[in-house]
This record gives sequence, structure tokens and C-alpha cells, in this order.
Amino acid sequence: MNYFLDKKENMIEIQLLRGQIYDFLRQEMFYGRIKPGSFVNLSQMSKLLGVSKTPLRDALIQLESEGFVEIQPRKGFLVKKLSIEDVKNILEVIGALESSVILSVFDLLDKQHIDTLEKLNREMIAAVEREDFETYYRLNIDFHDVFLHLNQNAEIHRIVTPLKQRLYDFPRRPYIKEWELINCDEHRQLISYIINKKPAKAVDLWYNSHWSFKAYEEFIREFYADSDKKIASHLDWK
Repeated sequence: MNYFLDKKENMIEIQLLRGQIYDFLRQEMFYGRIKPGSFVNLSQMSKLLGVSKTPLRDALIQLESEGFVEIQPRKGFLVKKLSIEDVKNILEVIGALESSVILSVFDLLDKQHIDTLEKLNREMIAAVEREDFETYYRLNIDFHDVFLHLNQNAEIHRIVTPLKQRLYDFPRRPYIKEWELINCDEHRQLISYIINKKPAKAVDLWYNSHWSFKAYEEFIREFYADSDKKIASHLDWK
């Protein structure tokens, strides 16, 4: 028996299992079956999944590092609710990071990137008009990724992605059509600034409007108001 080989294989199996549990928990949170404000009990969940507590705890620790849950001593892992203050802070962080990326890669955005941005934005508008918000959300992520992926700073991607998921994905909320059309119009403005070589205006748009709590506070408060009821209604419709 090769002790080191067996140990390595066991570690790989544990890592795979942890990844599967992590994906399962994210899916349950996404669909609202594990709700914000509820606790994940290690003993109950390990029995439900038929796994030991170790990979389950590891998966929850990863979710904690991404801001989705927090450890409550003697209670378990609490699925975090988003307060308006949380939303405001997250928007500020994403706005600052994405604005810095736009400035850093501005000269790298060529005709091919512009064509891609225009195509995605047209498809987003069409998705909003037919109220296909699942497609709209995916296209919106793709739009932002055009310039985000030009940046080589892996830490920015590591930070921005879970923050966006906290805002919109866990669980998914119904969208506000008027707000999303404004979002698309700001995408159009960004493309115009790129075409006309105006990086300062692009950064100002992104930081002081696109990701600004103050600019869209009315929509933001409506989006997160009565969150539990809206989520339940949206999930019933799904």
C-alpha cells in the first residue's frame, strides 16, 4: 500500500466532494430553498446529504469567505440578509473597481470589443422588452466581462464576482423593467465614450451613475423592499 498515494487520492476525493456540496448549497440559496436569515445546521445537513461534516464545513467556510454566510457560535452558519447599507457598500466597491478597470484597459478596447458591446446591449434591450430577465442577466454579466477580462488583476475578479452574486443571485429577485432600460442606455453611453476616446467621461459615468446608490436610490429601495415576499412570488412563478 502506498500511503502517500492513498492520502493524495483521499484529498482529491474530499476536494471534489466539497465542491459538489458548495455547488448544491449555492443552488439551494439561488432558488430560495435556503433562505436569507436562516441557519444551516451542520448535523442536519450532513445527514440530509449523507456526508461527513468536514467537507460540508469546508464548503460553508468558502461561502463565508465570499460573504454569503456567517458563523454564529453554537448556532451554525447564518445565511446573510442584505440590508440597504450592505447594498450601498457593495455598489460603492464594485463601482470603484470596475471604474478603475475601465481606465486601465481603455486603450485596449478596439473595434471588435465595441462591436461585441453593441451586440450584447441590443440583445439586452430585446430581452428586457420581452421580459426575459434570465437572459438579460446573463447578457449583462457578459457585457461587463468584455472589459473586466482585459484586466489581468485576478484579485479584482475574485472580489467583484461574488459581490454581484450577493446583490442579484442569492436568491434571484424579480427585475424592474424601467431601471434595466436605463442600465442599457448607460451601456450605450459607455460605448459612445469608448468610440470617441473619452476615458474620463466613461469613468465618471460608471462610478457616479451606473453603480451609484445615490443616482438610483429609489429603484434600489424598491428592488430590495419586501424582499422575502418578492422572492417567494418570483420563485412561485419560476
